[in-house]
Amino acid sequence: MPFAVLVRGPTMVPALRDGDALIVRRGGRAVRPGDVVVARFRSRPDLLVVKRAVRAQDGGWWVQGDNDLVTDDSRAYGVADVVGRVVLRYWPRPGFM
Repeated sequence: MPFAVLVRGPTMVPALRDGDALIVRRGGRAVRPGDVVVARFRSRPDLLVVKRAVRAQDGGWWVQGDNDLVTDDSRAYGVADVVGRVVLRYWPRPGFM
């Protein structure tokens, strides 16, 4: 079952911006390096993030934001478990990921 998420913050600039609304397909099985995903860090399970999958690691994924100036990603929190893969940005600029 797909679900919606709202991007908060500048970590995915320029691909995604604060306020972009996304549709996410649940599950991490079909994730490949380069996909934009929604994930939870094992060290911060309370934090749901939108990041780019870099590589499979330790049964999870190393994820990073597109904005290298912001490091609130696997560089700070380690491996993440993918909740789902982003398939569509529907607001404000429609487009497939």
